Amino acid sequence: MRYQRSSRLFKEAKEVIPGGVNSPVRAFKAVGGNPVFIKKAKGAYLFDEDNNKYIDYISSWGPMILGHAHPKVTESIIKTTKNGTSFGTPTELETKIAKLAIKMVPNIDQIRFVNSGTEACMSAIRLARGFTGKEKIIKFSGCYHGHSDSFLIQAGSGGATFGNPSSPGVTQGSAKDTLIAEFNNLDNVSNIFDKNKNKIAALIIEPVAGNMGCIPPKKDFLKGLRSLCDDHKALLIFDEVMTGFRLSKGGAQELYGIKADIVTFGKVLGGGLPVGAFASNVEIMSFLAPKGEVYQAGTLSGNPLAMIAGYNTLKILDEDPEIYSRLEKKTKKLEEQLRYISIKNKIKHQINRIGSMISIHFTDHPVVNFETSKKGDNIYYKKYFHGMLDQNIYLPPSAYESYFLNDAISDKDIDLTSEAYNLVSLDF
Repeated sequence: MRYQRSSRLFKEAKEVIPGGVNSPVRAFKAVGGNPVFIKKAKGAYLFDEDNNKYIDYISSWGPMILGHAHPKVTESIIKTTKNGTSFGTPTELETKIAKLAIKMVPNIDQIRFVNSGTEACMSAIRLARGFTGKEKIIKFSGCYHGHSDSFLIQAGSGGATFGNPSSPGVTQGSAKDTLIAEFNNLDNVSNIFDKNKNKIAALIIEPVAGNMGCIPPKKDFLKGLRSLCDDHKALLIFDEVMTGFRLSKGGAQELYGIKADIVTFGKVLGGGLPVGAFASNVEIMSFLAPKGEVYQAGTLSGNPLAMIAGYNTLKILDEDPEIYSRLEKKTKKLEEQLRYISIKNKIKHQINRIGSMISIHFTDHPVVNFETSKKGDNIYYKKYFHGMLDQNIYLPPSAYESYFLNDAISDKDIDLTSEAYNLVSLDF
């Protein structure tokens, strides 16, 4: 009866919400069973409707880098709420967070706020097409850039979870303008450019893939993409919805020393509230309405609650850069302990990690792209997920998702996680 109330709530939800959830991976289809319904969170922990407590390794899929319900963030939201929740007008807060984001991230002059990572990536592509006058884009198999039509072609994450590389409802017209490349294969990308000369507006990539598990780029892969885009007069778009403000203050651009033409943000930028953004230099952003002719708008874009939550989250990260060192140390410890236990208990595995993003793939083969990620043993993963859940460890309910650690997770939490994995892996 451990999940009695959660099971009852899921049955009730399915009557009024398609599949009982508002984002597919939450339904536990990839791992089986009924999803856990969470009623509150604090620091490193989730608390469900049956009063079970979990060490949280998804951090709301990345935004909660400081931990849940950080007092400076939550108090600022409460204070701001008393002055109203939305105005549909410009506010000083929008400018404040814009200045701070531009200060923290290299190679951007201006930023436009939207309501989600999907909106950010969709708008970035439209802006790239408007700027270059070209229509085709390159995306990578297994990379997920939101649920806009252009991106639901060999998407990772949810699409992979459900065995649907595309989606009904995506038109042939959308599909034909989206060219699919293989992550970490520079020759493949070069061939696509050569076959579509003067037709490609932009290449969009998660610089660290997080929707086929965590997959870092190979050495010089991002540098090579930068050169190819320059050679073919295409824009390089970094989808930093996951990596922005997480892997470093300046995200993947700073971490890898690569300049993108357009960068998209979300997750951490909103401090736990729905926020997305896209940013670039003045030349490219001048094509955006109302200054230019590339149209984009949003009724709730830049709403004060999201802006204050994001502003205070970024402010803490900016003023305490040691957060990134702490996250690196803790995530490395988790990586080392998971690897030690896997070897000790003779579990086939590959562990990928960069900064505070990490995933374990149950396979003997290196996982470097979507095809190799699919070689992981998903039966193992199901056993692993539910075994860990029963030990009060909340992991991504899909083998195609990255873990995201937060600053509130302690060494003791990681030790408890390792003990749980040792126990669970003995049953494999």
